[in-house]
Parts: sequence; C-alpha cells; structure tokens
Amino acid sequence: MKPHIYLGVMSGTSLDGVDVVALDLADGQAQLRAAHSLPFSAELRAACLTLQSPQPNELHIAQLMANELADLYSQAINELLAAASLSTEQVAAVGVHGQTVRHRPEHAYTIQLNQPARIAEQTGLTVVSDFRARDIAAGGQGAPLVPAFHDAVWRDATKNRVVLNIGGFANISVLNLNETTFGFDTGPGNVLMDAWVAKHQGKAYDENGDWAASGTPDSALLDSLLSDAYFSMPHPKSTGRDSFHLDWLNSHLTNHPAISAVDVQATLLRLTALSIAREITRVSPSLDQLIVCGGGAYNAALLALLGQYLPNATVCPSSEHGIDAEHVEAAAFAWLAAQTLNHRSSNLPAATGASGARILGNITSA
Repeated sequence: MKPHIYLGVMSGTSLDGVDVVALDLADGQAQLRAAHSLPFSAELRAACLTLQSPQPNELHIAQLMANELADLYSQAINELLAAASLSTEQVAAVGVHGQTVRHRPEHAYTIQLNQPARIAEQTGLTVVSDFRARDIAAGGQGAPLVPAFHDAVWRDATKNRVVLNIGGFANISVLNLNETTFGFDTGPGNVLMDAWVAKHQGKAYDENGDWAASGTPDSALLDSLLSDAYFSMPHPKSTGRDSFHLDWLNSHLTNHPAISAVDVQATLLRLTALSIAREITRVSPSLDQLIVCGGGAYNAALLALLGQYLPNATVCPSSEHGIDAEHVEAAAFAWLAAQTLNHRSSNLPAATGASGARILGNITSA
C-alpha cells in the first residue's frame, strides 16, 4: 500500500528553531500524527541574521550554514520518527522548506538555505524542497504558499474565515464564502518586536507581549511606520527581512528621538496589529472567524488588540481547529510535499500573482 504519511519541516523568519510534523493524509483528510521541535543555537541564529545582508565570502558561509541546517533538520526528522515509532517505509516523503535568507521577488528570486541531498542521505527519506522557485518563474511572488493548505483544511461552508499566521512576518489566507481563496503578507509580525526586545532586554521575544503592554504607543511614530509604501500596496504582495529590520525602524526613530524603549515596543505591537486588521477589514469586511497560528498566537497582548480592531469576528487559535499554532506551517509543507508527489498544483495564483497553477518543488529521491 502506498504510504499516506508525509512529514513537513519548517524553520521560519523568527529564527527560533525547527518544527517537524507527521501528517496523515489518508482518505484526503489531514490528521496530525506527531510533532517535534529543536531550537536554533545562538550561533546558528546569529549566522542566519548575518546573511540577511551582504557579507564578505558569503557564498562559502551560506553553504556551510546550509549544511548545518540540513543536519539539524535531519536530527529533528529522525527524532520524530523514533518518538512516533514510524519507519521510513511508512513515510511517503518529507517537505523541507529551508531557511529564508533573501526574498526578492521583484528581482525574480528567493533563497532558502537547504541541502536536500544531505537530508535524504541522513534520513533515508524522499525530500521535496525548493517550493517557491517555480511560482516565481511563473511571474509570482513565491509567497504565500500556505493559503492552498488552509483552504484544504479550514474552508467552511457557512462562515467567512481568515487564517492569520504570525511568524517573523504576518500573512493571511482569505476564505470568504463564494470567493476564490487568496492571501498575502500584511507586513511585520514578530520580527521588529523580537529585534527590539533583544536589543534592549536581551530576550529572544516579548513573552505574552507583556513589555509592550506596559508601554504607551506613540501615535506620531506609528503614523510614520505605517507610511511605508508596502502597507498601501495592492496584493498579491510578500515581504521579508530585506524590507523590515532594525535599520528601517531606526530610520523612523531619527525623527522621534525622545521615545522610550518600552514605548517603541508598544508602538511596534500596534503596528503589527493595526496593519493586519486594516488588511483583513479591507478584504473580508464580513469576517466571522479569525484563526490564528504561528508564534504570535501566544502573544496575548497582540491577540487582545486584534480582538479590539476586529470586534465582529471571533478570534481563536488554530489549536481549536485541530493543529497547534506552532505546527501549522510545518503541516502545510507536509501537505505541499504530497501535492508535489501526486503531480498536483499547489500555488494559488490569486495569492502569489503567478500566471497560472503550477506543481511546486524539486524531488530528491531516498
């Protein structure tokens, strides 16, 4: 019998670690069988951040990092297989997204560090990788790719739904009744808040948004940040660390030097919540339900703000719909791997802007 379990591996723009899941796709249903995570070392996280901008000898550095990432991905995969008592024969393939270090669709490229051959050697599994390149070759943004998965598992016949993923950046999948599913990046998710709290408090993230909630947002700074051209661009659109980073924030702070660090954090929280809510209100004015996933789903202050900005919608974590918030993206790449192996398209041109539906990903056989 053909295996119907697929693994998905994801390390996102938050650079906190690797998530791997086992997704059972028997009978066309998506059921999470197991999940496992491994953290990034401080050194690996710093190296990934360094490669967000040009560096001396960066081609060599990038290849060494790709090897290190592949080793970590392989370790996570093998540990999940052992913990879930799964053999390689029970797994059809593993979808491995890789680590994004550049995303420049305006120049027709995106770079995810990965070594699928190395992963295949270390795990004995068929690896599907490089999911974004074909969509970009077809004129798309290469992102977001998860709306097709969200549509497959969470479209509802009676409710207007939006699925919001808040990682380093925030993206939405719009599942309006009687409309084709589409999605796009709304802008920064956790990326600026994480960078700012790391700079001023030495923490990887602002737990529950408590530090931001203790400050007072500055309306002038918020208006300045929201004046960035990205927020008024029509979709399809996608973004990344190439556009939103500490230097970008500091360029706005030069005109607001007296704002305290905690009030900057409070303003960044508002920036994330308001940029998300404005786009959702624009594209789904009759929203019934907002399903939230990604690390930002655990930021209580952020979810409270979203509830204020979207008062007519129910805001709930994805765990209430079968997949914990931190596992949704990895599950999506397991599903995308299944689409690839079964010769089915998995990009949504309405989301990415590609000229048509395409089969995504490259296959490295076990």
